Amino acid sequence: MEWIVIPLLIFCARIIDVSISTLRMMYTINEKREMAVTLGFFEVLIWLIAVGQALQHLSTPFAYIGYAGGFATGTYVGMFLEKKLASGIVLMRIVTVKKDSHALTDYLRKNNYLVTVVDAENNDGNVNVVFLPAKRKDLPQLQEVIRKYNPNAFYSIENLRFVTSLRAQLGTIAN
Repeated sequence: MEWIVIPLLIFCARIIDVSISTLRMMYTINEKREMAVTLGFFEVLIWLIAVGQALQHLSTPFAYIGYAGGFATGTYVGMFLEKKLASGIVLMRIVTVKKDSHALTDYLRKNNYLVTVVDAENNDGNVNVVFLPAKRKDLPQLQEVIRKYNPNAFYSIENLRFVTSLRAQLGTIAN
């Protein structure tokens, strides 16, 4: 039992606590304090159990492997969960290339996105810079829309930590 079950339990505990840690960081960055604090409690509780078991079984090399393997796997699982949850608000900055932005911005506005367009110039001439705040979970769809309406566009995406009164934090955008 000591050679298989204990390392397996340590492995599973580490997967859970490291996954929770990743989600806790996401909620901390997005300033969702209650969720971050709750997750932090369970993260440390599970971590203490895993560490306690690892220390009690120092003579079992598989306990080390379970601990390290659980950490690595938990990192992957946490990143997967974070991507699926995709909470928060981002700002897309889209630079149109060799094509104006009207078709793209018309589509976005018709779908209730807040769009700001600025005329600009790059090395190849006139371009439009489109500023588009959006829910992070909408990014895959928005990237498809950009490819459809302006396939040569360049865009960058940045996480927004704080947004003031942007239609109640984008509550009305892309229902």
